[in-house]
Amino acid sequence: MYKWTTDQIEPTQRFDHWREVRARGLFGVTAELEPERRPQFSGEFSLRKIGTASLIELHASSYQVERSAADIAHTSGASLCIYQQLGGGGRFGVNGSGEFTVRQGNFATSHSDLPYRTTPLTDDGFHLRILKVPTAGLLAPNADLHDLFPKPFYSQPSLAPLLESCFADLTEADEGGDPAMSAPLVEALAQIALIERGLVRPASRAALGAIRIGHLSLARRLITRHLSSAALSPAFAAELLGISVRHLYALFEVTGMSFSQTVTAQRIGESRRLLKEAPGRSISQIAFASGFESLATFYRAFQAAHGASPGDFRTQGNSRD
Repeated sequence: MYKWTTDQIEPTQRFDHWREVRARGLFGVTAELEPERRPQFSGEFSLRKIGTASLIELHASSYQVERSAADIAHTSGASLCIYQQLGGGGRFGVNGSGEFTVRQGNFATSHSDLPYRTTPLTDDGFHLRILKVPTAGLLAPNADLHDLFPKPFYSQPSLAPLLESCFADLTEADEGGDPAMSAPLVEALAQIALIERGLVRPASRAALGAIRIGHLSLARRLITRHLSSAALSPAFAAELLGISVRHLYALFEVTGMSFSQTVTAQRIGESRRLLKEAPGRSISQIAFASGFESLATFYRAFQAAHGASPGDFRTQGNSRD
């Protein structure tokens, strides 16, 4: 992963460097800021390559951005772009398509080689992630992706949680993560974006595969969110996902672990963390806080996973410390 910050540059030169080297040279955009505000400018970004795709996170003071025809000619991207606003959001202007806003937590999509202009919605500036996926490798044989003018992601609300969950999985992956895990997420994100834009049929094989990955990602996050709840069950998770219990079972079959096994593994992991980090809590408190319905069930599951009782595990951990 490549990271860069304006802290490496003298304050009086930070915006000029950002404008010429980072904005124009790396992102292919024109950046403008009033001269009197330039000494206070700051910015940072990271760039991670995932195969031919790029995952970028950018955080910078407020300024104006334009991707003009001249910028496109200078730095062609030929990519599908998926934007996630992390800060206060941004206002976009698109030639011939008016203006729209993308607020915190929301998404927008576009082709990289179409003109636009944007400014932050708040004085906090820009904070966003961008996934750029080269169009040459996308599974959309009958679609003209070059017509993907910038547009917020809202026409199919059921897809937004899947996009958000897969995006979170991708951004949480370590730099040294397994490319075999990241590549399917990139493809799933691209397909979900193209389904939302009407360029991929939802019933196509590629679309169904992407939605399956999205549902599995979201299911795992729902497990984590409701881990301590006794109500966590296949029926409960399926209802939250808007799918059948049978479909939920099928999602987990391909992972080699059933839904119940996944829940138990996460609860064991949470109990292990608490045994190490919460020495003042009793083992029974930890068992119930981790979602186990009884102390006996907790002991059996923990012994099977670690070959030691929770008490012995805690003692061994303390002796190593």
